[in-house]
Amino acid sequence: MPLPSGSTMTWFARLFLLCTAIVAALVLLAGEAMAHASLVSSEPADGAMLGEMPAELRLVFTEPVSPIVLKLVGPEGAGRLDKYRLQGSALVIEAPAGLARGSYALSWRVSSVDGHPVGGTTIFSVGSPGPSVPATAIEASTPLRPLIWLTRLALYLGLFVGVGGLAFDAFVTPSPGLAVRLSKSAMALGLAALLPAAALQGLDLVGVGFDRLKDPEVWSAALSSTYMVTLLLAGSAMGVGLLAWSMPSDWRPTLSAVALAALGLALAASGHASAAPPRWLTRPAVFLHGVGIAIWVGSLVPLALNIGRGGDPARRALARFSRIILPVVAVLALAGAVLAVIQLRHFEALWTTAYGRVLLAKLSLLLLLFTLAAINRFSLTPAVQKREPKAARQFTRSVRMEFVLAALILGVASFWRFTPPPRSLVAVAEAPVSVHLHSAKAMAELTISPGRAGPVSAAAYVMSGDFGPLDAKEVTLAFSLPAAGIEPVRRSMRRLGDGRWQLDAVSLPAAGEWTVEVDILISDFDRARLRGEMPIKR
Repeated sequence: MPLPSGSTMTWFARLFLLCTAIVAALVLLAGEAMAHASLVSSEPADGAMLGEMPAELRLVFTEPVSPIVLKLVGPEGAGRLDKYRLQGSALVIEAPAGLARGSYALSWRVSSVDGHPVGGTTIFSVGSPGPSVPATAIEASTPLRPLIWLTRLALYLGLFVGVGGLAFDAFVTPSPGLAVRLSKSAMALGLAALLPAAALQGLDLVGVGFDRLKDPEVWSAALSSTYMVTLLLAGSAMGVGLLAWSMPSDWRPTLSAVALAALGLALAASGHASAAPPRWLTRPAVFLHGVGIAIWVGSLVPLALNIGRGGDPARRALARFSRIILPVVAVLALAGAVLAVIQLRHFEALWTTAYGRVLLAKLSLLLLLFTLAAINRFSLTPAVQKREPKAARQFTRSVRMEFVLAALILGVASFWRFTPPPRSLVAVAEAPVSVHLHSAKAMAELTISPGRAGPVSAAAYVMSGDFGPLDAKEVTLAFSLPAAGIEPVRRSMRRLGDGRWQLDAVSLPAAGEWTVEVDILISDFDRARLRGEMPIKR
């Protein structure tokens, strides 16, 4: 294969700058951060009217969460809820006994699997509506995003450049002094970022500013977060890596393997990709993807420096690296593709979601990186082996560009800390919506599943006006969307018993604030009509 000309490399550099600008624009267009774990349903449902306070309150999320603050705000004031248990992605909270009748706000703040905080409030009433309660009872998070991004990037550099550079020395060829210093410096940077990362994690979880840095609640939240496991494993990987550089060279393969294993486990210990079902597939995929990145990215600087020195040892090292890197990149790419498919769910999520736009930016850079890597492997590597003029210099320049691209990719990937995966958004869209309807004669708890436009089913639980059982003779539902010119669609419900009625299929063709009417035939001479609004998502 002919050696790329200098003009070809100049063209590639210009293309690289253009793609970098496009990537920056895509990231800036990613939009505001959204919570990764999203509430799917609650019991009681938001806006529900209950005859008595249930023994337990239940919040169901799109993925497992860790509680940070739970409060119940009611007629007698606010109180923390400390008795709860986790059931998969559900948070089951023990309700206090002896509460008065009136309106209550269950206000919650939890962390998702990568430590991202999310909060919200569910309002319900017991017996009858009471005085209004706060819509949000937990302070919102402070704007810590730039610092969180920087600490995440520092950890990536320590793991991929630092530990990966050690792996090159251990498994390919001894590294030049400059590469050794770079590896040590990257790991030192990563270790230095561990404490700030933990502090920022606690502040973000509790939702407070730097003035609360010494608050025990901040550090308690940080230490109980799943992200702390990642930080501890990452610190172990970099600590073992630094130890390996101080040990005799025959220790480095073993210590390097230990550091790489800790690196992969750190990335698989938390994060939305590792928490996505099926975990037997996603967690090993995250592990392999992370280890592959470290081997590839960590090799770039020592490889370029070796080739720059020239000589037969450098050519033998290049040949050895070329044999290793092909299967590594293949596994890396396959694992990344599996994770992308699982997280995206739908192809259009690439440009319709913030997560997808970040992925699109990463893919744009990866396309350049793979193109450059292919030129290095199939054109410049043979040229270097044949001692062609200028081949070593062009190879070194090309590998430097690879390193810059890889650093940009790590920076872009750090933005995933602030974007929910589309699979979570799909779960929220599929979640049911509920509404409580009442009059003096009757009440109904109506649930529509899923709560989005299209074919849905409906379930109703009818009661008397004083929360007693109601043995209705007939229940009919009517849906209308005046804003879209959709007149009432009427359907009779099927009796299930114990006041429960079911409608198996009805089509709601558009998103919007639908008007719903429940017509309850109580007896041959008495009926109740309940009316309300239900938001149906797109």
